[in-house]
Amino acid sequence: MLTPVILSGGVGSRLWPLSREHYPKQLLALVGKNTLLQNTILRLASLAEQANPLIICNEKHRFLVAEQLHNIDIEPANIILEPAGRNTAPAVAVAAFTALAKDPEAILMVLPADHLIADSITFCQTIEAGIQLAEANYLVTFGIVPNNPEIGYGYINASDFIEDTVALSVESFVEKPDLETAKQYLKSGKYYWNSGMFLFKAAKYLQELEKFAPDILGTCRLAVDNALEDEDFLRLDSGAFKACTSDSIDYAVMEHTDSAVVIPLDAGWNDVGAWSSLWEVSEQDNNGNVTLGDVITENVTNSYLRAEHRLLAAVGIQDLTVIETADAVLVAHKDKVQDVKQIVSQLKVCQRSETELHRKVYRPWGYYETIDIKERFQVKRITVNPGSSLSLQMHYHRSEHWVVVQGTAKITKNDEIFVLTENQSTYIPIGTKHRLENQGRIPLEIIEVQSGSYLGEDDIVRYEDVYGRDS
Repeated sequence: MLTPVILSGGVGSRLWPLSREHYPKQLLALVGKNTLLQNTILRLASLAEQANPLIICNEKHRFLVAEQLHNIDIEPANIILEPAGRNTAPAVAVAAFTALAKDPEAILMVLPADHLIADSITFCQTIEAGIQLAEANYLVTFGIVPNNPEIGYGYINASDFIEDTVALSVESFVEKPDLETAKQYLKSGKYYWNSGMFLFKAAKYLQELEKFAPDILGTCRLAVDNALEDEDFLRLDSGAFKACTSDSIDYAVMEHTDSAVVIPLDAGWNDVGAWSSLWEVSEQDNNGNVTLGDVITENVTNSYLRAEHRLLAAVGIQDLTVIETADAVLVAHKDKVQDVKQIVSQLKVCQRSETELHRKVYRPWGYYETIDIKERFQVKRITVNPGSSLSLQMHYHRSEHWVVVQGTAKITKNDEIFVLTENQSTYIPIGTKHRLENQGRIPLEIIEVQSGSYLGEDDIVRYEDVYGRDS
């Protein structure tokens, strides 16, 4: 049976400041109402006889991924948690072991979670055509039919069609070319963009991995054998998986195997690799502008303008990308947006939190939003979903004042348990065990004022947590 394997472990740094480590691009609704992850799964609806999907994601994203699947009524076969990123070859290996435990004939349809595909019907038809090849023990990849000399993608050099199939033999995988080389590739008609999508038997992939990268196979087998079931998640053994070599499927297997074939795909594919990609695929006005949010323009052309929180006004500009969020603004020439990752690198060197978190941070119980922060105090708006609760916890370095502005809060403070309603408040001194719960039917909102010598999120000692978190 066909098992979709959705790779959702990326960061998407080129789409900063919207995409961040704790809320990366695949979890964002960049085009339309659904997120990229949700659309990746939903576009497979017409495929026959498919198993529930396997999702591979970073441990930090587990509750966000689970909630997004729940919101589109998708029950995953498993959400496999990577304790660290190790690229696609190990990720697919653990998916293969997991799928084979339920179906010894499992065929994996490996898809990155952060791609756009305009023509889902053609896409699914192409997958259906590739299933027979996978059943015949080919390792199938999908090559995007190029429409321009793109220098941002790797390419697949293909030769002749395999008899009675829609696939071509793979001659080689080539790195991102310079412009002149890309023009030659386009003119030849023998080169396709490397999409990073694959279709093969789980057992065949592991067989080839054992041949060409046995160390990856061994560590991944150990990571799965010693994995722990944690509610809706499968936690890979951290020590084994972190010891695994980081490598892509291309480098580890596809460049070496004699079983690789490529199927041309022309279905409006876009990997959303930069802000310019979103400008290309979004609806533009008569001046070539894409405007999202509260945006006003005067004499602006060929620009991508996105406001998340405030009014964005632009005058007399062209070919620019401007992205406004609550805590950062990006201004870049449309031709230079690939270099946004260099800004992210600079922020990391400076240990700036803007690479990791937004002002609004989602948690399994709801979310909090930072309103103001200075050296010794911080103000947050905390929203707790009905029926949810924060962990029983304590802080060494900060005290907290809570004011209820909506709903009813059940408060635990050391051995004392009491209820607060709107306009009521309480004080949590340093070193006090405490918990906040919403046992009502509407969201609970409180304003929290923290004060102390250290206000970092890692100043939390958890005693009890229904979500299995220890930090």
